[in-house]
Formats: sequence, structure tokens, C-alpha cells
Amino acid sequence: MTDTTHHHSGHSCCGAKTDPQSAASADQATDPVCGMSVTIKPDARSYDYDGTTYYFCSEGCRTKFRADPYFYLSGNAEIVRNRPQVGVQYTCPMHPEIIRDEPAACPLCGMALEPMVPSDEPSEELVDFSRRMWISAAAAIPLLILTMGPMVGLPVREWIGERLAVYLEFVLATPVVLWAALPFFQRGIDSIRNASPNMWTLIAIGVGAAYLYSLVATFLPGVLPEQYREGGVAGTYFEAAVVIIALVFLGQVLELRARERTGDAIRALMDLAPKTARRILPDGSEYDAPLDNIVEGDRLRVRPGESVPVDGEIEDGRSSVDESMMTGESVPVEKIEGDRVTGGTMNKNGTFVMRATQVGSDTVLSQIVGMVSSARLSKAPIQGLADKVAAYFVPTVVAVAVLAFAIWLFVGPSPSLVFAMAAAVSVLIIACPCALGLATPISITTAAGRGAQAGVLVKDAEALERMAAVDTLIVDKTGTLTEGKPKLTDVVALGELGEDAVLSVAAALERGSEHPLAEAILEGGVARGVDKQNAEGFEAVTGKGVTGTVAGRKTALGNAALMADLGVDALNAESAADALRTDGKTVMFVAVNDELAGLVAVADPIKASTEGAIADLHRQGLRIIMATGDDERTAQAVASKLGIDEVRAGILPAGKKALVDELHAAGASVAMAGDGVNDAPALAAANVGIAMGTGADVAVESAGITLLGGDLTGIVRARTLALATIRNIKQNLFFAFFYNAAGVPIAAGILYPIFGIVLSPMIAAAAMSLSSVSVITNALRLRRIDL
Repeated sequence: MTDTTHHHSGHSCCGAKTDPQSAASADQATDPVCGMSVTIKPDARSYDYDGTTYYFCSEGCRTKFRADPYFYLSGNAEIVRNRPQVGVQYTCPMHPEIIRDEPAACPLCGMALEPMVPSDEPSEELVDFSRRMWISAAAAIPLLILTMGPMVGLPVREWIGERLAVYLEFVLATPVVLWAALPFFQRGIDSIRNASPNMWTLIAIGVGAAYLYSLVATFLPGVLPEQYREGGVAGTYFEAAVVIIALVFLGQVLELRARERTGDAIRALMDLAPKTARRILPDGSEYDAPLDNIVEGDRLRVRPGESVPVDGEIEDGRSSVDESMMTGESVPVEKIEGDRVTGGTMNKNGTFVMRATQVGSDTVLSQIVGMVSSARLSKAPIQGLADKVAAYFVPTVVAVAVLAFAIWLFVGPSPSLVFAMAAAVSVLIIACPCALGLATPISITTAAGRGAQAGVLVKDAEALERMAAVDTLIVDKTGTLTEGKPKLTDVVALGELGEDAVLSVAAALERGSEHPLAEAILEGGVARGVDKQNAEGFEAVTGKGVTGTVAGRKTALGNAALMADLGVDALNAESAADALRTDGKTVMFVAVNDELAGLVAVADPIKASTEGAIADLHRQGLRIIMATGDDERTAQAVASKLGIDEVRAGILPAGKKALVDELHAAGASVAMAGDGVNDAPALAAANVGIAMGTGADVAVESAGITLLGGDLTGIVRARTLALATIRNIKQNLFFAFFYNAAGVPIAAGILYPIFGIVLSPMIAAAAMSLSSVSVITNALRLRRIDL
């Protein structure tokens, strides 16, 4: 074979003039995917692309290359390989502070660690426990027939003889106890070794005691008192040990399946991103490339009905994009050239070409998944009670079991040892504190995922608990209550200049301003066709306005405070200004050569959703304060239309923190909603900071809750979610506490003197398993909460 068979002839998609495989010798080639050296021979794996033959070390590499040759020949693969790789980490659902790089059992509670970010891979523990459960059940059924048969008229023991029946019990039970239940004993031993007694401690002691007692009764019956033997054969607990193991496995399998469902919301978010993206090559050709192969700068085509693959900017075309799965807003958003689009949102009816700007872990969708996963690792303050109880719980239960054993042994009816064993094992099994430990984290996990689906991102569990407790909400006016897109409404001439001249001066000054109202004045000037002028010596005066020189004249545009600073007499214009403010308009004074020339008024339309959202927040018990930089009259006009409780007008960004401090001093629990930039000090000072995002930046460190939508309906959703979550946690804690408070005394035999009832260890095992499943099932109701 000649060199030309494996030398690159010049690839149009990447402009390379040399074949990556040319570095190898005549009978060697370099795998373009993994870089390994490949011997060229007739049966070598190869693929012809653009006139060149490429060789591969494995079928996997060839498959990857065939799916996206451009990626490997353009150098983009090297870019992806050099990205920081974040490995899968594992955490405990009951003790989220435990984080490991490999799957293992939690050193505190013995539960299997699960991936911090849920995946579609089946749980290894679920597969293993399911197998062990079925084997345990297969042994439990004949054991129950052997032991319970005579009670229902099936005299199996008479047919085969009592001694043979006991030996059959031993044969059936031993594989289950010594193999199937091995994880229970391993975790129980680890809990003692780690000095952290937990549910597995109790199960291991209970099952181990029942099995060891049965061994003694089977092979050394002579060591037991004569009253415990009938015909030389003592009673055994083989069937109880096996049925307990089978029931515990059943509970664990049900629990593991339910726990997997708590990650469904995160998996649904991850599934929003498509698996491929349609890449446009420099020569104009297009093809579907794997999403993992997309890099910053790639040009991508998004067709109607397709999901946006990554974050980027539209370069050509226009469409409406459904962002409801990210923000909770149902109305599609119009997107044109230059607008940003977010990966995972749905393109509705147009086709556009975008350039990728954030890919992989840098996309908004990845950040959302990361925030939700982080929320799962946090603990709510309410969980402190459960943690304190759990610390003393297992030792107390062991003590109760020992006490119950002693009481039954010395004062119980005959055969007292049998009753004593049953009571002790029942106490140990029924008291497993798994439900208590799961009560809070399982609710937080489910709530964080449900919130993310509705555009409510929870930083940690404490933020949810605090949000449920707040009684006062501070909101800004512009962009939160209103559209955030002011429009010019009025121009009033008060001096020698006409209206168009006044507007021309105002527009000239605002041309250099970044204030939200500047764009409204500029657009108003264009719409009215006024002369376009430029300002020199432009200067912005924080919180007051702007000054400069226009056409050689000293000019200023701003509020009454700026006019006062400049010595401009604006008193005669106050009545006209007040009339405009009464209609909710923002008024700015225009001065030329230290004389008042006129007024310009701008109004920011109130969002259609605002009034209903405020009514909802009032129904949830919140007092609403509007903090705005606008003057008192304009702010009051908006507040009166919306039914806002209190107005703080003329507040600069720095003054919002002082407002939060003032409210704290008055005993209020405050939630502060802001944009996360200027409002960062106030967000951090509030009991709960709520960042009103736009979907472009979700990592707002100073906020406990981030909303991907920019209006009050997001706050209503956050409050609804917080109230429902705390209510759910309290229900779970009640179930767990009540269950253990009632179950342990019953298992110990407190009902026997009155009703003659003794709780079987097998019934105790079933009740213990159902307690955990009931807590998880209750938490899963949060997935269906209407936000």
C-alpha cells in the first residue's frame, strides 16, 4: 500500500494540508480519534472520507469518527479533550455532607451512595437487592408453609417429622441469612466500627440473634431449659429471620425505586437538550453532529420544532421560542438576529442560524442542573430536630430491646424465652430510623427538581424554609412590576424652545446614558423625527440625571434634585410635573443654560401578570413594599393601581440594604427581590434573596432563590413551593416520630397484659419497611404541585 492511502489530501472542512496519520511510518497510521498507532493491514478497521483512508484501533473509535469526521479533523476534538472533566460523585440521600468519588455505603447510615446528578443508568444496588429479595422470598414461602401450615390445617410437620422439619428450616434459612442478608450484616458491622449506630445495626442484631438462637435450638437443644423443648426439639426462629430479611429487601427495593423517581425532574431537565445539533461547515454543508462535539463558535441551524442545542446568539433568521420549561412562562418569546437563545428551549415556527457561545457545563441548562443538585446536598434547619433524635435513637432502642427481653424472660408467661426473643427482635426491627432520616432530604430533593421545572432555582434547603417563613416582600418597580421597556409619553415646552427642540436636547444627552429611560427618549425622538444632536462633556450624576453641552449650550436632564444642585428654578413646573406623575409617569426636567426649558415624561407599562400576582401574594400572607428610585407621586400612582401595601420612593440601590435592616429591626422576616447585581448587598442582607433572572445568568451568589422569569409570578411560585415543601417535611417528620413512638412499645409487648397481643417480628419487619416507603411516597406528591 502506498503512502497516498493514508495521507490527507487537504480537507475542505478544516483546511489542513497534512494528514494526521502521516506522522506514522509506511505501515503504521494514527487513529484520528484516540491518537493510538494502528498497523495497516488488510483486516484493519478503516474508513474512507474525502478521498483519504483513516485507520482505527477499535470499532468504537471508527463509529465515533463516522458520526462526525469534521470534529476530529478540525482540531475541535482536542479542545473538548482539554476541557476540565468533572467526574461522577456520589452522596447519601440522608447525609448529603457525605461525598465520595466512587459508589460505596454511607459511613453514617449504611445506605448506598447515589450519583449527585441522576442518570439514566440503572441503580446497581436496586438490581442487586431485587435479586436478593426474590431469592429470600423463594426461601420464605416454604418456610412459612412448614411453620404456619399446621395453623391452617396443613399438618406438614406431622408428615415429615418434627426433627426433619427443623433441619429443612435450617437448610432453607442458612443461604438467605449468610448470603442474601450479607449486605445487612456488613453495614451493621461498619456502623459499629464507625461508632455510628443506625438502622442496619438494629437489623443485623435482630436477624443475627434470631438465627443464632435457632442454630442453638437445632443442634444444641440440650443447653436450653427443658420447658423450651418438646420431644427433645426446641422452637426455632428460622422462618422469622428469613421473612424479616425478605420484607426488609422488599422495603429497600420499593424505597430505591421511589428514590430514583425523586431525580425525575432533574433527568427531565437534562433531556431538554437534544442529543445532536445541526452543524454548518465553512463550505455551507450541514449535518447532525453529536451534542458533546459542539464547541464555542460552531454555527448551528435550528429548525421548527427542534430544541435549541446550546446557548448562543442568533446570526440569521427569526423565530418564536418556547422558554416555558426554563422560565415557567407559557408565552413564546420572539427572537431576531442578535438575540440570545438558551439551550433546551423549544424553537416554534421559524428557522434560524445561531453561533454557539456556551457549551457543555457552561450552558444555562447545565448550571440549572448543577444548582438543583447542590440544593439536594443542603440541610434545612428543621432537619436538626431529626438529627438530634437519631443520635440517641439506636442506643435507646437497643436498651429497650434488652429491657423487654429481661422482663419477658423473668415475668412473662411460659415459654418465657420464646416470648422474650420475639419481643426483643420485634423492637429492634420495628424501630429502624430510616424514615426519620429520609423525612427532610427526600422532600428537599423532590421540591428542588419541581421548582427547576417551573423556573424556580433553589440554592439550598435553608432558603426554602426561610421563604416559607417570610412575611414581607420588597420588590423593585422597573422590570419587576412593569415591562421594563419605558415609552416616551409627553413632551412639555416651558420656555423659548418648542417641544421638538426640548426633545432633541433630551435625546442628545441620553445618547451617552445607560439608564433604562434613555432608550425610551431616544426612540421617542426618532419616532417624532426631531433633529439629531450630540452632547459634549457628558456626565452622569448617580440617582439624579445627566449633564453636558449641546450645540454650545449648557444642558441638563434629570430630576428635581439635579435642578436644585444646578441652581435651576423648577418650582413653576411642579404642578405640571405632578399632574403627569399622578398618571404613574416618570418626569424629567430639561434645563438649557441654567433655565428650565421643559419636561419629558416616560411611562413603563405595568405587566399584565402583576396585578394577579400581587393578589396571590397577599393571599399567601405577604406584605409588599415597592422600593424604587422614582419620585413619591409616580411610585404612589403605580402602587395604588396594584394594591401595594407600602411605597419607598427615591431609594438608590445602596439604600435598599438600609431598608432591609430597618425592617429586620422592626421584627419582619424579609424577602428581597432584585436583579442580583446592584441589589447584591440587599439580597445578602434579607432573610431570603430572590434574584430576578432572565435565563442568561443563573449563578447569583447573593440570592437563595433565583427566578428565570422576571416578574412576580415567579415569586408566587417560589412561595407556593416553599410552603408546600415545609408542610410536606412536617408531615414526614410526624409520620416518622409517631410511627416509632407507637411501634416500639407495641413491639415490646405493652398490649399483652390488656389485649393478649404480641407483635410478631415478621409483622414488625413489614411495618418498618412500609414506614420508609410511606415517607418517600408522601414526598413524591411534591412532583405534582401546581406552580
